[in-house]
Amino acid sequence: MHKLFAVALGLVSVALCDGAPAQAYPAKPVKLIVTYPPGGSSDLLARVFGAKLSEVWGQPVIVESKPGAAGSIGMEYASRQPADGYSFVVGNIGPATINPLLSKLNYDVEHDFVAISLIATGPNILIVNPGVPVKSFRELIDFAKASSGKLNYGSSGPGSISQIAGAMLKVLTGVDAVEVPYKGGILAVQDVVAGHIQFIFADSLPAMQFIRAERARPLCVTGAERSPLVPDLPPCAETLPGLVAISWWGVFMPAGTPKAITDKFHADLVKVMHDSFVKTEFAKLGVEAVYDSPEQFLAFMKSETAKYAKLIKEAGIKVE
Repeated sequence: MHKLFAVALGLVSVALCDGAPAQAYPAKPVKLIVTYPPGGSSDLLARVFGAKLSEVWGQPVIVESKPGAAGSIGMEYASRQPADGYSFVVGNIGPATINPLLSKLNYDVEHDFVAISLIATGPNILIVNPGVPVKSFRELIDFAKASSGKLNYGSSGPGSISQIAGAMLKVLTGVDAVEVPYKGGILAVQDVVAGHIQFIFADSLPAMQFIRAERARPLCVTGAERSPLVPDLPPCAETLPGLVAISWWGVFMPAGTPKAITDKFHADLVKVMHDSFVKTEFAKLGVEAVYDSPEQFLAFMKSETAKYAKLIKEAGIKVE
């Protein structure tokens, strides 16, 4: 009888211990790693997300910026953190999907991370300098063909949607335009406004201030549908079927993080993404607050990898 009681007590203790990590998590501040510089889209949406997550947890979420190498430095740093649930990274399409197709990196997204969920998606906006004599995407394509090799377009560097969308344009139309890479999207947008380059598929955040001031002319968005941010703009794919390239951001934790913790994290993430303040603040940044399951997130990344691997090969994109 005493033996049976002891065994039963032991089983209860094990059950309590197994549940404890999730129930107590987090019991101290959590580090949020951002892979791009302060002030950009990735940094701003990560801070909104982190602040609301801190409210849910009752623990500080401390943002640590690790920019460089088109987001790859921050992803590598995140992959080397302890797998204890007290660090996570907001990674986007560049370092999570496209950069590994362009360069040999010191991390492997599939093996070095636990994918938790998407948190944001959004299109880029094709803008031109107002001095370029076009009022539509079709007119830009025709003008670019007539000005073969004379038009320059900006990009935010390797792995960026601005680079990928520009490559799509060239592959799908045969347009001969010259890519001019920049260290940040805002710098490229400023050069479009100044007339140093003619167009860019820009992040919504840096583009909108110049669109509102009528210092840049928007032509279309790279999403499959119209964007609530600029509802009057058609999708680029209406003119050029196949030109769909969205920016996205997701949450990853180091591989080996206990499942009880990743499950708790995901449940709390869903609460945050339902919050009206988060939805509103993300919309101001030109993105939509979203979430999915870890399995859906992994499947989505695999489809994105296949899509862009084909494009990179066809376009001959290489890291300079």
